[in-house]
Amino acid sequence: MEQEVLKKISKDTNGLLTYEYIANHIDGVSIEDLGKLVDNMILVDTTGQFVVSTARYLHAINADEFAILIDKLIKAAIKVDREHKYITDLLASIWGADYKLHVEELNVKDDNFRRIYKRVFSVGI
Repeated sequence: MEQEVLKKISKDTNGLLTYEYIANHIDGVSIEDLGKLVDNMILVDTTGQFVVSTARYLHAINADEFAILIDKLIKAAIKVDREHKYITDLLASIWGADYKLHVEELNVKDDNFRRIYKRVFSVGI
C-alpha cells in the first residue's frame, strides 16, 4: 500500500475513511492490504457501524474470497456493538432475508450467527 494511503488511513478516527477507501478501491487492493485495512478499522471503530458496513459490503462483493475478513469483522462487531444498533443488519445481509426460517440450523453451524441472534433476541433461542 502506498505511503500516502497509510498516512491518510492512520488519521481515521472512527472507520469512515477506511471504509471509503475499501469501497472506492476494492478492485485494486490486495488481500494482504485489505487485511491491514480491516485491522485498522477494527482498531478505530468503537461503535461497530463501519465494521458492520464493511462486512456487509465484502459479503456482497465476494463472500467466498473475503470469508476470513468477513468473519473477523463480524466478531469485532459483536464485541463493540453493545447496543445492537448495527449487528442486527448482519442477520439478513449475511445469512439471507429468510434467516428466521433457519434459526435452529444456523445456531448449530455458525457461531457468529448464534452470538448475534442470542444478543438481539435474548428471550430464548
